[in-house]
Amino acid sequence: MGENRRLAAVVKLAQGMAAAHTPRESWRAAALGACQALEGNFAALSVWERERGRLRVLVNVGELAPGEEEFPEDETYPVHQFPEITEFLHERWAAGGEPNAWVETDEGPAAGRPGYCHQRVTALRRRGRRCCVVAPIVQHGRAWGELYVARTADAPLFTRSDADFATVLAAVVAAGLAQTERLEEARRLAFTDALTGLANRRAVDMRLEEAIERHRADGVPVSLVVCDLNGLKKVNDTLGHAVGDRLLERFGSVLSLCGAMVPGALVARLGGDEFCLLAVGPSADEVVKAADELCRRAAELELGEGVACGVASTEDDIGPVRSARRLFRLADAAQYRAKALRADRPVVAGREGPEDPVVRLLDEPPPAPRTGAERRRFRGRRPPGGRAP
Repeated sequence: MGENRRLAAVVKLAQGMAAAHTPRESWRAAALGACQALEGNFAALSVWERERGRLRVLVNVGELAPGEEEFPEDETYPVHQFPEITEFLHERWAAGGEPNAWVETDEGPAAGRPGYCHQRVTALRRRGRRCCVVAPIVQHGRAWGELYVARTADAPLFTRSDADFATVLAAVVAAGLAQTERLEEARRLAFTDALTGLANRRAVDMRLEEAIERHRADGVPVSLVVCDLNGLKKVNDTLGHAVGDRLLERFGSVLSLCGAMVPGALVARLGGDEFCLLAVGPSADEVVKAADELCRRAAELELGEGVACGVASTEDDIGPVRSARRLFRLADAAQYRAKALRADRPVVAGREGPEDPVVRLLDEPPPAPRTGAERRRFRGRRPPGGRAP
């Protein structure tokens, strides 16, 4: 491959990784770009999981052998089968060398210590591949994983020049992965509540909008639980905000546990003492069951005074739900009814017959505006000991 073609291949790989929006897309772009650049027929990207002592395959691309998957769930190999990643390369780096790529064939190593990588040779033969080039990926001065590109039996062997080029590609991949990780961390911070580690209001708003679109298009059930942690103000006033924060964290853990009862549920802290659970797909009864368990567990917390919990689901008799705002307002209204009643179980919108108080109150014409708070009109009077609206 000429220098210009190789330069173009490097640029294409970098652009592919830069255009990725998720780690998986970035992994695939890295492997696919390297495979094309080295004119291989198969490529894989693997990460060294030090805590497990295993090399885990993140993605396979190209012509997959039987049993290989593009994004394998748990394709891992003990690193002692590939000692070069922990020993050979480390020794070279310690001596001031660079983590250069090397070539292996189905007849044995073409570079490096004789017999050092017998597992790779066996794998080549088993999968009908003739040769491979292995390039270490290094981040922050330590081995992160490796890039692996192979050719079939009818293709020419990789050369030393190909290995040198693979070293360059691995450096480009390392830079792309670092950028992906930074972007992923920025996204995580943007959509995560710092105190509890749950999702935040921004994440809920985005997911709920998408969910309602799916409901309108395909009739997918969407259920929302809104809950208010009782007694937080009292804890803050009498024991201090540090203790109040611990109560919020503890309740967040309980909510996460109960959310796990509902497949795919998103649990979040909306702000202050308000939390929610959003489920897309599971039945309303499954969600109510999880909300029931949440109320029970919240009542057992050492601090606080339980939780007021409201549920609204498109599966219940709440009228057409054409917007995320309506479902949220119904769940919120149900939560305020639970608070007013001092209920120890969730209030579910639409389950009290044709004159369901939550739905009726939400749908009745609003009175002449006297305040700027939209939610205040269906919160009702503040219950004794409750917080101000």
